[in-house]
Amino acid sequence: MELGFLGWILYGLVIGALAKLLMPGNQAMGWLTTIILGIVGALLGGFIANNLLGFGEDGNAWDFKTILVSVLGAILALFLYGALTKKR
Repeated sequence: MELGFLGWILYGLVIGALAKLLMPGNQAMGWLTTIILGIVGALLGGFIANNLLGFGEDGNAWDFKTILVSVLGAILALFLYGALTKKR
């Protein structure tokens, strides 16, 4: 199933919300940042899954393995975002 523009926004919101729920600590960010980091995380997770782990691209964004890898990528994106925006 190919995601359109609105599909990527919905997918980013779901993945970003799951990542924020699973990541410890307070991530003070709005829904727009959550969507963007969710999309970035999904792309990052997909890149890692395809290129480093050898998972094939089946085109289904809503299966369990794809969601799991996307959430892990979003957690990594949240961690990097927090490290870059942290006040020193």
